[in-house]
Amino acid sequence: MVNIVFFGTPSFAVPALEAILDSEHPVVVVVTQPDRHRGRGQRLSASPIKEAALKSKLPVLQPTKLNDVGFLDQLASLRPDLSIVVAYGQFLPNRLLELPPLGTINIHASLLPKYRGAAPIQRALMAGETETGITIIKLVQKMDAGPMLQQQGIPVTHDDTTETVEPRLAKLGASLLISCVNDLSQGDITQQYQDESKVTFAPKITKEDGQIRWTNSAEHIHNQIRSLHPWPHAYSHLNDTRYLFLQSAVMDHFSPNHFTTTPGQIITIQRDRLIVATGGGTFLGILKIQLPGRAPLDTHTFLAGHPIEVGSIFQSQSL
Repeated sequence: MVNIVFFGTPSFAVPALEAILDSEHPVVVVVTQPDRHRGRGQRLSASPIKEAALKSKLPVLQPTKLNDVGFLDQLASLRPDLSIVVAYGQFLPNRLLELPPLGTINIHASLLPKYRGAAPIQRALMAGETETGITIIKLVQKMDAGPMLQQQGIPVTHDDTTETVEPRLAKLGASLLISCVNDLSQGDITQQYQDESKVTFAPKITKEDGQIRWTNSAEHIHNQIRSLHPWPHAYSHLNDTRYLFLQSAVMDHFSPNHFTTTPGQIITIQRDRLIVATGGGTFLGILKIQLPGRAPLDTHTFLAGHPIEVGSIFQSQSL
């Protein structure tokens, strides 16, 4: 049995916290980000991890600075054996990493050493990976570079999105975490150092990542659309209106009636999709569309209220 400090913030971290609470290992405190203003009304909201912790009557700390002496002394007084970090959202200082005797471990949502960084799920889908997974590592000062303690992959389909992959990885991470904590508590853990020659990075996603360049191939844009769903969404402009694209399909067997097309041009409208010309003579079907601040709609329903003319050309335009 080990006493645990749990660091986490978003919904991705909740299954891991729940798994620990169902185990024999007590959580002495949960540390999460301060409440933030969220949504259209900018209401002050607690993180999903804070809500889960309070529901389980766990003490919660929300420091604004992790190197604050009072915060560090408070954690030290709890005598934790192990710290667990799951998408906390901030780097931990070295004193914090080394506070528990068993160290600090982290659930990372990629098959390290690939996709170190803040957005491993999105970047893996954007690259068209057919497999991703979970790696549990011991945290060190260098980002996501610590020795690996557990790793397991899952397949990724051509139509998976961040929204469909994330909960599967969260569930897998929770399962591997319990196995890892049990092994650590028994002193029966094997560390595997990462191959630095195979490192790739997954920088933070911004809204600008959503800008579609129609000269890219249909496959490239399809991966962009699914990787950025549910946030921030891929987008393009037509007649100064920004369109968000939520679902698409590569049109491998589509042949246009005319041979001259421009990337971004709407070639035809089928019942359930817009077919748009993309780079290299490829074509993309747009299946779900949203206007900013409006509800997402399947293409058929969207076009009933927002007609778009065949031959129109979507423009690559920054926000």
